Amino acid sequence: MTTRETLAGELIRARDRTLRLVDFDDAELRRQYDPLMSPLVWDLAHIGQQEELWLLRGGDPQRPGLLSAEVDQLYDAFVHSRAARVDLPLLPPTDARNYCATVRGRALDTLEALPDGHPDEFAYALVISHENQHDETMLQALSLRSGAPLLDRGDPLPPGRSGVAGTSVLVTGGEFVLGVDAVTEPFSLDNERPAHTVDVPDFRIGRVPVTNAEWRQFLDDGGYAQRRWWSDAGWTHRQQAGLTRPLFWNADGTRTRFGHVEDIPGDEPVQHVTYYEAQAYAAWAGARLPTEIEWEKACAWDPATGARRRFPWGTAEPTADVANLGGGALRPAPVGAFPASASACGAEQMLGDVWEWTSSPLRPWPGFTPMIYRQYSEPFFDGTASGEYRVLRGGSWAVAAGILRPSFRNWDHPIRRQIFSGVRLAWDV
Repeated sequence: MTTRETLAGELIRARDRTLRLVDFDDAELRRQYDPLMSPLVWDLAHIGQQEELWLLRGGDPQRPGLLSAEVDQLYDAFVHSRAARVDLPLLPPTDARNYCATVRGRALDTLEALPDGHPDEFAYALVISHENQHDETMLQALSLRSGAPLLDRGDPLPPGRSGVAGTSVLVTGGEFVLGVDAVTEPFSLDNERPAHTVDVPDFRIGRVPVTNAEWRQFLDDGGYAQRRWWSDAGWTHRQQAGLTRPLFWNADGTRTRFGHVEDIPGDEPVQHVTYYEAQAYAAWAGARLPTEIEWEKACAWDPATGARRRFPWGTAEPTADVANLGGGALRPAPVGAFPASASACGAEQMLGDVWEWTSSPLRPWPGFTPMIYRQYSEPFFDGTASGEYRVLRGGSWAVAAGILRPSFRNWDHPIRRQIFSGVRLAWDV
């Protein structure tokens, strides 16, 4: 299969998922479920607008497009905050769908005419990643929605296995190659590059993410009420936000997931916790959060070969046998569900299920060079007035398999927990 065919297939898969996530009536698409999130109809048209910008307008916002300049700027994420987007004169849902379809038809025609290896293939990969990331954002919005469920309970997942929760594996110290380059991962994003060698001391890391049952012990032990486990900033936020349990956990011991009230599965990775909660839990457990460099070494480095693995388990592309990805499950898989997912050090489920908070602020790797979309990473390296962004690794159940790599870096404010975020612990040796 040519690269063009692969890109076309990924474009189609992403669009199929997008359309399923907006397969609701117009009033529903215009609703804003929470000030943290855009109405779904904004995300839909923004996906098309960014696709047109990068694939049909050469990345030049001044170049005329299918939308008027007045309408086009409505979908600039740096101009309009999420909270304000519901009040904008947005395209009606039918118009947004038609616009996206028109852009897609022209983009596929342009792709078909590209010779293999053309530099513009990167722009297509960027657009695929962008659409898939917005699909995850729309799932976050739908998880915050009140009212009768719009989505079912999700696809079945393999069972977990006992004896893995709370265990750890040793990651041997020494040098390893952090990050990737255009040769090994031609569609990697700018903040993943360049590959460079770093030295990391011995450490231990959780074999699997922290589970709901383990988090329940923290809660029952008064973890949310005891100042000693929390950083200064974390305790201040805990008090101001009134945090007493993970988001969507109910006082009666149930949880609400996409409108469905259900028992909390003890063997699932905990999700919807802030960085501050993750940090406090780690302190309570006598551990810490891994740095993102430690996390990547545990995920990708094979000391036996002295080289990176493409994925934790090897070179084979992700399948349902090794990772919970793609969004169909609507929840994390039980820990121990994917023994074949183990990295060289023995850590499991490092891709999929939950984004894992690390202790690292977002910073560029040495030699960082912005890609064609300069605003993707660069504006976020220095944090904001409300604090530094913290890096999350590993993806979640909502991430498309085709865009995820061990080097993929996500980031968010340390107070965010509508994201599908969880925890993997680390220890000094």
